[in-house]
Amino acid sequence: MKLNLPPFDHKLQKREGKIYILDIIRKKYVLLFPEEWVRQHFIHFLLNEDYPKSLIQIEKGHQYNTLKRRTDLVAYSRNGKPFLLVECKAPHIKMNDAVLKQTMAYNQSYNAPFACVTNGVDHIFLSYNTTTKNYDRINQLPVFAKAL
Repeated sequence: MKLNLPPFDHKLQKREGKIYILDIIRKKYVLLFPEEWVRQHFIHFLLNEDYPKSLIQIEKGHQYNTLKRRTDLVAYSRNGKPFLLVECKAPHIKMNDAVLKQTMAYNQSYNAPFACVTNGVDHIFLSYNTTTKNYDRINQLPVFAKAL
């Protein structure tokens, strides 16, 4: 499936009949699933938008209520605070309320001012409104230079 993200020069390996893709953040080859294809495209999209590679963390563990979860991607500000939480879905997953609620719930552990959920085709960018304590949809990726 064609994604709504810029192409990048990806490196693939085949081992024991399975395809792996190089994750430049984790510096290793990871098993290529549809969600991973989206995540790798989104990582390169962030890098093209001047998000520093050293401030991006992949599959960070966190606790939500009593459950242990992993967040797909967190971009941190230069002062080390979460700036953008990204939840990646496979391209065939519809962007619906359940997906949005999951992303917002995961962000309770991080308190990032911005969140995004993407299936590689559709991207929903959110900004946390501290006055209303709700998320507002925004039209584009937050500019990293504004991350203080």
